[in-house]
Amino acid sequence: MKLITTLIFALGTLLSLSENPAPVKVNITESSVTWHASKVTGSHFGKVPISSANLDYADGKITGGTFEMDMKNLTVEDITDAGSNQKLTGHLKSDDFFSVEKFGKSTLKIKSVKSTGGNNHEITGDLTIKGITKPVTFPATVIASNGTITTTAEIKFDRTHYDIKYRSGSYFEDLADKLIYDEVKLDVKLVATP
Repeated sequence: MKLITTLIFALGTLLSLSENPAPVKVNITESSVTWHASKVTGSHFGKVPISSANLDYADGKITGGTFEMDMKNLTVEDITDAGSNQKLTGHLKSDDFFSVEKFGKSTLKIKSVKSTGGNNHEITGDLTIKGITKPVTFPATVIASNGTITTTAEIKFDRTHYDIKYRSGSYFEDLADKLIYDEVKLDVKLVATP
């Protein structure tokens, strides 16, 4: 009887552990967010530092989490001329784009994770930029190896949904080669240890 009671208790403990995901801290120095934006005449890319992040992890799977991006310290990586780089960086931080003095942080909160086979998943979350929150769904790969969880994802969003309308063809006509496309892509890499 004592053995049966012990087994039931152990099973109950295991079930409760699997149902309650444990938050794991993300190593922000090993993690990254790279932005990509395009216009008629070319494209640009850069980095947005991650200021904080955590993932909910249970049974070898990510079940939730959140990460915060430091918009005040976003960078442009493809322009080598210092003056041109500073000009574009300043413009991206201005009210034409991300209004970083008013909205210094952007966040993504994971709401659901669905396996699509192997290490591949479909993640749905709430993306908040300039104080505006919209749902996003995107593909992600989650690999657990040698005690480290590495999640990579490609998030695409329409900037006009976040009140970023500068030179958008959806709002302005006759922009010709001054048009900037609405879609922005974020390549995200999060590295965490349970």
